[in-house]
Amino acid sequence: MFLVELNSGIFGTWLSKFLSNGLDFFWSVVIALVVWFVGAKVIRFIRKLVRKAMERRDVDKGVTQFTDSMVKYGLYIVLIIVILNVFGIQTSSVAAAVASLGLTAGLALQGSLSNFAGGVLILILKPFKVGDYIIEDTHNNEGTVSEISIFYTRLKTLDNKVVVIPNGTLANASLTNVTTSDKRQIDLTFGISYDDDLKKAKAILQHIAETTEERVKDTDIQIFVRDLAESSVNLGFRIWVPMDDYWKVRWALNERVKLTFDEEGITIPFNQLDVTVKKPE
Repeated sequence: MFLVELNSGIFGTWLSKFLSNGLDFFWSVVIALVVWFVGAKVIRFIRKLVRKAMERRDVDKGVTQFTDSMVKYGLYIVLIIVILNVFGIQTSSVAAAVASLGLTAGLALQGSLSNFAGGVLILILKPFKVGDYIIEDTHNNEGTVSEISIFYTRLKTLDNKVVVIPNGTLANASLTNVTTSDKRQIDLTFGISYDDDLKKAKAILQHIAETTEERVKDTDIQIFVRDLAESSVNLGFRIWVPMDDYWKVRWALNERVKLTFDEEGITIPFNQLDVTVKKPE
């Protein structure tokens, strides 16, 4: 009888404690979910206010995107700390854990920290901005800058692909910004045969250049012998066009020169392979 009462007392105490702790944990989870839901709404609201404030002041779009990323990550870190407090984990304990793991995290995230620093340098030095067309010389990635975020820069290519490049790479490597001015030079090379009339070919190219509607007026036209190659005389062709028309005009010129050369009897040499078959004697 005594044993039953003892066991009942121990079991009852354990069950009561278990139910109490489980109930506390359940309510902590519920509160944490509510805090997360409300906090996420507040963060979106604050980000919206920050973006609108910067847009009203005509802040550079890249700076706006970078600041938005920093605000987003910073506020979510604060939200996570608040949720940890809901579960009874004190902020001082979190700070101590972060401090103890600081060196390890720094070594593990040195690439990300480099990208963050690179993003800051890009925004300060402004080698490019959102909307510019750039060529990243190290890996030959190119496209229009669509976003400068906290760690990465996104480029949109001519065929609508998205190229993601770490900010650290762009900050520490050479790149070409082709949209810093309102016009761009088209530089083409056309080969003709050594047997063709050189002056006639140059006159044809001069006429094509002068009659190109998109050419920027009062800019130089350059038609010249670029080099004497092994199987062709290579003529250089340079004109200036508005930046937005560059690719359209470049492609149209290639087609127009080919068709005009064909009409005028000017030969464009190409590599040929002659195969000789010997019959067995």
